[in-house]
Amino acid sequence: MFDILLCSIRNIGRKKTRSFLTAIGVAIGVASVVLIGNISQSGSFAINNELDSLGLDGLTVSASTRTADMEKKPLYDQHLDVIKKSEYVKQAMPLITRNAEVSCHNLQTNALVFGVNENANKIISLNTLHGRSINKSDVCGGSNVCIVDQKFSQKFYSRNNVIGKKILITLNLIPEVYEIVGVVKTGTGLIDNVLGNYIPNFVYIPYTSVQKITGTKTFDQIAVKINDKFNLPIEEVGAKLAQSLENHCKVYDKYISNNLSKQRDGLIRLLDIIAITLSIVGAISLIVASLSIMIVMLVSVGERTREIGIKKSIGASRISIMVEFLLEAIIITLIGSILGILMGNSLFFVGSKIFGFQFTIKIENNLLGFIFATSTGLIFGIYPAIKASKMNPVDALKFA
Repeated sequence: MFDILLCSIRNIGRKKTRSFLTAIGVAIGVASVVLIGNISQSGSFAINNELDSLGLDGLTVSASTRTADMEKKPLYDQHLDVIKKSEYVKQAMPLITRNAEVSCHNLQTNALVFGVNENANKIISLNTLHGRSINKSDVCGGSNVCIVDQKFSQKFYSRNNVIGKKILITLNLIPEVYEIVGVVKTGTGLIDNVLGNYIPNFVYIPYTSVQKITGTKTFDQIAVKINDKFNLPIEEVGAKLAQSLENHCKVYDKYISNNLSKQRDGLIRLLDIIAITLSIVGAISLIVASLSIMIVMLVSVGERTREIGIKKSIGASRISIMVEFLLEAIIITLIGSILGILMGNSLFFVGSKIFGFQFTIKIENNLLGFIFATSTGLIFGIYPAIKASKMNPVDALKFA
């Protein structure tokens, strides 16, 4: 068996260029499978964390417009108190969302303004880079202070630390000057890196400041962080919270809960479908590369017809001939698989540095690519090996 292996290696070495190009074809297929698998898992993990940091791991409670009269019940502080008193709630805060124009240094941009309270960093996990969060004093006084994201500070000041700077925020056509007290980076930054040109800047101000401008005491939604000690589906907890508001207000079908986790899961499932589709494309490219192994081995059988005849005439069995050609196909596939794994992980490392997500080698993806490539190489190497083993030694020796 060892002699057969050495013979297979020598035969591969005789046609170095052809063998190398065939292995490269396999390597490209394996690299695509490994790369797509790594991107799928790490991308899903990064986006999961990103959406968690945006508050999409809990739920919100808001007024419903599903009733026949389309009367929308507003939310007040008393409704917030009802939600806070629920045993299912860990944290809750009022949430107001408005589109606004922000200007500074003769530059102007659109921004999404979030009216929040002092619990914002506990519910939407704001990662403070500089300064501080919105505090209770800011909320009680309706102060003109704000927190901006890192993208905003870089765009307007070309640096991260812009604490103490003043910006002009226009809400409801009313411009007011706000002092920057904090700079945050939301989540992993993946969404900003990939979709930075398509999403607005984020600005956080006390929700009471928004109420002061709009002249109301209401808010849009109540953002809720679920208490972990209750092992209940989020939909069930949301229904209980909406029901508690209806019982308090003595109304029916006026409040709804929005399961943000469900929306997040839907996005993750969509990403998984895309990853599976791309993996299938990668697998097809690997199968096409493996077909080249069969073609190369058939050409090798034709070139070595006389050699096969000589070996069989001096006692070589059909099995030994077949194993020799199979080993050649497997060795080429193994070389291509190893190169492909190295290529796939290297490209993934470069991509992780460019797009800012975590680089983690997924062993299962590497094993999947390796096993799939080796299996296809073995399958497509069988026919040439059988063809070589079935050669009649007399006819083979006649081959000039």
